[in-house]
Amino acid sequence: MGRSRSRRPAPDLEASSPETGRPAAPSLDSATLPRVWQGIGYRPLPDPAAARALFDFAAVPWPDAPQALAWGAFAAGAREERLVGAVAGEQDRRDVLLHGPVVSTDDGPDDPLEVAAQLVAATLDHATALGAATVFARPQGLDRVWVRFGFIPVPEVTLPARLAGRAGVGLYAWRGGSALWTLREAANE
Repeated sequence: MGRSRSRRPAPDLEASSPETGRPAAPSLDSATLPRVWQGIGYRPLPDPAAARALFDFAAVPWPDAPQALAWGAFAAGAREERLVGAVAGEQDRRDVLLHGPVVSTDDGPDDPLEVAAQLVAATLDHATALGAATVFARPQGLDRVWVRFGFIPVPEVTLPARLAGRAGVGLYAWRGGSALWTLREAANE
């Protein structure tokens, strides 16, 4: 019996950052490979504006600044696939601010929370490959998703000036998937 092979290359676990001991960031090519999980396809959006209707439907503010990254979740339809979820991110040096994820429940996936989690996973890989040290996100009632990936609540003043002033209340931050970091460490970078 044959074994299925993942299209995504395995990470080089020997390559690690001397500062953290964590595996090195994936390459941009491997981080942006399309993925499939439980019948839903995830891939970078070549035109982030394609997700604007989902953000408007969910009443989540669309970022004004150009996006550094954007991912979509696609479900197969009778005639063609349709976008059922999306997330976008703005970047300022080594910081990324996520907008979303948003997931449509109208004729969409059975588990929208899992679709949101898969979008966050793909986005974290992408952001890390872009050199991001800290990824910020608004709670949006997705606390279970943020905690699952190691995001922790942080004060609003933690956002760099170029990413501050966006709509939303509350802020989470991620630094390599570990909640074992302090704001003092982030300020010294």
